[in-house]
Amino acid sequence: MLSNALPVAELHRHLDGSVRPSTIWALANQHGISLPVTSEDALKQLAIIQHRTSDLLEFIQKLEYGVSVLADADACRRVAFESVEDAATEGIHYIEMRFSPYFMAQAFSLPMVTVVEAVLDGISAASCQFGINVGAIGILSRSYGVSACERELSAILSHRDKFCGIDLAGYEAGYPARLFVNQFERARNAGMRVTVHAGEAAGPQSIWDAVSLLGASRIGHGVAAIQDPRLMEYLAKHKIGIESCPTSNYQTGAMTDTENHPLRDFLAAGMAVTLNTDDPGISDITLAHEYEVAGNVIGLDANALLRIQENALDQAFLTNSEKKALRVSFHKTKLNRP
Repeated sequence: MLSNALPVAELHRHLDGSVRPSTIWALANQHGISLPVTSEDALKQLAIIQHRTSDLLEFIQKLEYGVSVLADADACRRVAFESVEDAATEGIHYIEMRFSPYFMAQAFSLPMVTVVEAVLDGISAASCQFGINVGAIGILSRSYGVSACERELSAILSHRDKFCGIDLAGYEAGYPARLFVNQFERARNAGMRVTVHAGEAAGPQSIWDAVSLLGASRIGHGVAAIQDPRLMEYLAKHKIGIESCPTSNYQTGAMTDTENHPLRDFLAAGMAVTLNTDDPGISDITLAHEYEVAGNVIGLDANALLRIQENALDQAFLTNSEKKALRVSFHKTKLNRP
């Protein structure tokens, strides 16, 4: 149900949640890393969510398989390259890929700067080879605490010119936004745009804090906003985007069913909602799948889906001239097709 009248953009996809099971298997064999299964097919059953998880933390544990095989810089470069390649294969024209240097570095104690450099190199190579525009978002993994996030931010800022934004992800309920005010002030002072995971595993106050304390101009997930009409009105008025991920929200337990996802109410309130895959490697989905879910399960019509697609272009961490260039390039390509 994606329209071919507009470029396709996705703003919330975790690179470290997009690792192919075949690559996990190959890297484990290459580096002699033990996995809890003895075949690639068995790994798929283990690493891909079969129905749903009990909560966000169990969902995040599924990501551990992908990062457990990142033994060196080449492995990090490979998974970055393949993640962008997969997005291009889906027909996406612009994507923002986010990743946590700490999360990717931890299994083999890699220097975080090495991880950053390798991932950025893989993204750049794939972007050039497959003709897809990619923005990189650095994640601070709140689950590891303030000190780890400080080191993570330093690694990201060492290559500030290669990032379009900064994010806070992980154990939302246990590590509230107020703990990371200093880190996000540093990031904003460096000119970075801000998106924050909020309202996924905690209530509306988490979203208010992401905006007021951290300077978020987009919110990852944000399903809890439905509990606070004043918050919904504020987000709509100030054009603060909601990066909606319906399949993920069901799998993490943020929503008990997809049919009643607040996406429909958010749109009715005038909020700038976008559709995203979150972690397609463990959810085994594509962006087109999420648009089908939005239409066939949540019940959005073609006009609403087109508005969501337009929102993604408007909400992208690009300059106005870059957004215009993306549209011009897309339409030129369409006209030149045989």
